[in-house]
This record gives sequence, C-alpha cells and structure tokens, in this order.
Amino acid sequence: MQQKITIKVLPSEAASENSVKQVIAQNCAVKPERVTGYTILKKSLDARSRQAWFHLTLNVFIDEPFKQTTLPPLLLHDVSQAEHTVVVVGAGPAGLFAAIHLIELGVKPILLERGKDVRARRRDLAAMNKEGVVNPESNYCFGEGGAGTYSDGKLYTRSTKRGDVQRILNILVHFGADERILYEAHPHIGTNKLPHIITAMREKIIECGGEVRFDKKLTDFTVEKGHITSVTTADGDSIPAKAVLLATGHSARDIFELLHNKKLQIEFKPFALGVRVEHPQHIIDTAQYHCDIRSEHLPPAAYSLVQQVDGKGVFSFCMCPGGIIAPAATAAGEVVVNGWSPSKRNNPYANSGIVVNIEEKDIQSFKKHGPLAGMLYQQAVEHKAFNVGGGKLVAPAQRMEDFFKNKVSSDLPDCSYLPGIHAADLRKVLPTHVHKALQTGFKEFGKKMKGYFTNEAVVVATESRTSSPIRIPRHKETLQHPQVTNLYPCAEGAGYAGGIVSAAMDGEKVAEAIATYSLSLL
Repeated sequence: MQQKITIKVLPSEAASENSVKQVIAQNCAVKPERVTGYTILKKSLDARSRQAWFHLTLNVFIDEPFKQTTLPPLLLHDVSQAEHTVVVVGAGPAGLFAAIHLIELGVKPILLERGKDVRARRRDLAAMNKEGVVNPESNYCFGEGGAGTYSDGKLYTRSTKRGDVQRILNILVHFGADERILYEAHPHIGTNKLPHIITAMREKIIECGGEVRFDKKLTDFTVEKGHITSVTTADGDSIPAKAVLLATGHSARDIFELLHNKKLQIEFKPFALGVRVEHPQHIIDTAQYHCDIRSEHLPPAAYSLVQQVDGKGVFSFCMCPGGIIAPAATAAGEVVVNGWSPSKRNNPYANSGIVVNIEEKDIQSFKKHGPLAGMLYQQAVEHKAFNVGGGKLVAPAQRMEDFFKNKVSSDLPDCSYLPGIHAADLRKVLPTHVHKALQTGFKEFGKKMKGYFTNEAVVVATESRTSSPIRIPRHKETLQHPQVTNLYPCAEGAGYAGGIVSAAMDGEKVAEAIATYSLSLL
C-alpha cells in the first residue's frame, strides 16, 4: 500500500531515516517494520517558535516493496543535420534551457556566448578578486552559465504561471544537481556545484549536434523588411539567422544600446538599487532560531525582510546564508556587489542585498536619455562607488549604525568581499532618496528581527544589478519583437524573468514560440 501523508519532525529526527520511519509508523498506526520506505515530496522548515520543526510531505510504502522515483527521460534528437537552425544569443539559464528544448523539438541551436567556458572563466574571476581587474567579456555576469553560475544557485521562484517549475528542476537533476532540489521548499544548488551542471548541459547540446561558440559577442545584425537575415559577432563572423533568441542578461548594456541605435523599441523598466549588508552568520542564526548556538541539524538561517518607507519598498534581495560578497562589475571604473553561497553554506557570514524600488519618476535628471535612462542612472551610481572606494574594485562601506548616523566608520569589521572594503560616507555614493529609505529600513528591520540593527553588520555599496533597467517589448502571444518578426527577446535581459528557474522557463517558452511562429513546427 502507498499513502501520501504530511508529518512534523524535529530537526534531529529529519536527519535520521529510522526516526522518520518511526514517525510514519505512528502516523499510519502500523509497526515500524511494515514501513518499507518513503519518498519525500516536499520539505519545509518552520522556525517561528522556539522549537524549529521540519514539515515533510511523503509518499510512504507499507507492506510492499519500496520503489525509487525515476526522472522522466529527456527526449533529445540528433539535430546535426536538422533542416532548421536557430541562433541563441547568450549561454545563461535561458539560453541553455532554450537550446536543450530546441533539440527536443528537432531544431539545431547555434549558441553564441560573448564570454568564456565555465572553466576558463575562473581565471578572470580570480583576477577580479585578487587584482581588481575586470575583463568586460568574462566576469561574474558574462560567460558560460551567465550570472547564475556564480551567484548562489537559488532555484525558488514565484512565477509558477510562466511554466513548469518541476520540469526545470528535473532537468537540472538530470545533469547532475542533487535530488533534494526536487522537494525542498527553498532549493539551492550552490555556486561550487553549478559549473559541473552547466558543463554537462553544454556537452549534451554538442553531442546532439548543436553548436556552442565562445568568445562570440553579438555586435550587429542585419534587418531586411522587418526580418533579421544574419547576426555579426565581434570577430567579424556573419551567421545566417532564421530566428534569433536574445537571452543576453540584465547587464549587456551594449545590446540595449545596439537596439536603441537601430531604432528598435525598448522601454524603461522599474528596478531596485541599494547595498549589500553582511552580518556574522551567528547573529542571523540566533535571531531566527531563538537560540544561542544553532543545532547541527539546522541549516544556516536566512531571512526575508520588507518595509514601506514613504511609499517606497525597501526589501531584502538574494539573501545568502553562509555566503560571500562578490564583485559583479562588467566594466572598468564601476563597483557592483552581489552575493553567493557554496552548497554547504558554511562560510561565517550572511549577506543580502537591501534595495529600494526605482521608478521612472525617481530619475528625472536622466530623462533626456529616453529608454536608456535607468541604465545610465544605474551606471552613474556604480561609477561613484568605484571612485569613493578608491579603485581596484575596493567597495565603499560603513558599519550599519554608523550608516544610520551619517558617520564614517573609524574601522570596519572583517568582510567576505575579497577585493576589500574602504570606510566612507555612503551619501557620496547613493542617491539621496535611496540612502534615506535604507536608513529607515534598517532601523525598522531591527524592530522586526532581534539583533539585525547592529554595528557588527557592514553595509557595502553598491547592489545595483537586481534586474534589468530596460524591457525589450514582445508580442504577448508570439513573443516576437513588435518591429522584427524573427527576433525573440527572452528572460532577464529583456525584462521577463528574475532568476535561474524563471529564466529557464522563459527560454523554453520562447523556444516553443520560435518553433510555432518562425519555423511552423508546432
């Protein structure tokens, strides 16, 4: 007999298969030896009271042999001689999942990536962290896997209406992700494990006859009668195109400028900007778990905070327990910070973006730049951060209480940000309304979460690449650009996604639209 049940177990019990079977037996009123096995369907942590509990939804096997759940197979074709080809620009989550899905549909993808493969990319990241040198084509944002590769690997999303979340998770497991992502309420792969998964996806694309070309930066495309006929890369290659899937990410500013210069429609999109805040992890653990020392059976604690300040949302973004602050600049002369965690989340710090909503009315002084106004506003703040930090990607910073008091910190705590931090007045970096909103937000967060508002926390500027400041419009049904019938804007860079899973789902959705409307396959 199989039965679906939900049980509540202590963290120590959740870590023991025998203990879980004991609770199952009690719940089902049978002897433990009759429970032959179970599959976890969902696992979530409830730490609202002093005693933390795990809630497990299980498919249990009683008095019958236990059978492991198997993944649905990927039905991939040999597309090496396929009649149809599609140019996919960008090898981030959207581009990779689009390429895999095109292969499922019998279409050959030609995947163009401006940066390097995931292994070669590491040397450029090391140069950023150790020397403060930015390679504008290979960094934390650009290269195989996109920004998602080196920004934590969080897989939770609210965008279930956009596609099949479970399918995306299944595919990630198929290429090497831990099966726990299939049932955890807040699945997370870890930056240390993502490169292997991305490499496996690329190898499968090539094995099936698709192409993956690195160091292929899109610099131009030819449009004739509202239709792209070819794309041009920085090395002078011209590639014929029946359809172009544009998945270049939220930091490909040259792509926005290219579209604008060609008089193709783009629009301002609201985004968020602020800082990254780092606490010692034990402060967050104490606050969230109501204890002095976190149990070995509990994960490093996370948090999610939001506060309205004068009609503006101030909120946490991309919270990384046991994480590291990383330099996310894509050009010389700018400082951008982001966060990531390894799979074990075992670093001694917890960091999170704390950001403020930016709307069109907030950037009136940049209005003359039209749809590029948000991008240039974002860039101006990043340049200020670089100058105030003093160069080499050193980031300006203040202790949290000093930030609130407008006081330059006399010293700064240890920080995970490897290029280093420099004590400064962040009013010289942040727009006035952002700075004031953050001051109030920090104080209010301290009321909601004991220990949060403390000088043991450091405020690091600037967290500015939360999402694209530009939307590339597309037709609601066909997903084509309104002026170019075979140009398909996709995912974060086009303003239609906000993370690995939502970008992957949008990549698949656009791949199907291309097959339907440009190739007449569906």
